[in-house]
Amino acid sequence: MSSFLLKACRLLCLLLTLPLRLAKTLGLLAAYKRLFPLLVYNITISYNNKMHRMKKELFRNVHGFANSDGSLRLLEIGSGTGANFQFYPYGCTVLCVDPNPHFETYLKKSMYENKHLTYEAFLVASAEDMKELDDESVDVVVCTLVLCSVKDVKMVLREVRRVLKTGGAFYFMEHVVSKPSTWTYFFQYIIDPLWFYIGDGCSVTRATWEELESAGFSELHLKHFEAPVTLMIRPHIMGYSIK
Repeated sequence: MSSFLLKACRLLCLLLTLPLRLAKTLGLLAAYKRLFPLLVYNITISYNNKMHRMKKELFRNVHGFANSDGSLRLLEIGSGTGANFQFYPYGCTVLCVDPNPHFETYLKKSMYENKHLTYEAFLVASAEDMKELDDESVDVVVCTLVLCSVKDVKMVLREVRRVLKTGGAFYFMEHVVSKPSTWTYFFQYIIDPLWFYIGDGCSVTRATWEELESAGFSELHLKHFEAPVTLMIRPHIMGYSIK
């Protein structure tokens, strides 16, 4: 693939985003924060149907991190519409964190549909600064399709390690950048500037596994795979880390 063609196409895409950049500077995209949860809710239905088997595999051993009395306090970062609730073990207590308060309506709907869980709270906060949560206060942290849109992945992972109890686990499933030699990478690289605005800060060119590998967890169980979804987010990673 021509490096010149790649850079030229990306530049064209950057030019197309100029009106969006101006609108954001002027605060005209604030209304999208209200619309975005509805879009995510509808997309999640399709994504969960396609990824049901992979999610069941991901969360198959979450119950193994419960305390001796059977209790398990689970924190979900970027909980969104509650797409993962159905995969959590019976009786665990779920604490939700998301920077967008407009997800709460859809979150409550998922809570009503998943009564096998106990729900502690919904905190409006960024994943980089969860100061409302104490050190070593949760048994499990979950993060799916979130590290693609946070401002600082390293800072998020530091916060995850801070709130996790020693021996606790961090579960993740994320779309990532493809190998540079592929057409998927070619299109990811071109579309990324525009995708950022469509996806409310989402990037399709992050090598998230690198941050996970250097985050300081005692164990890392990570798997790369191709998800049965749209080309731009087809390369995925999933797994769990132990503090």
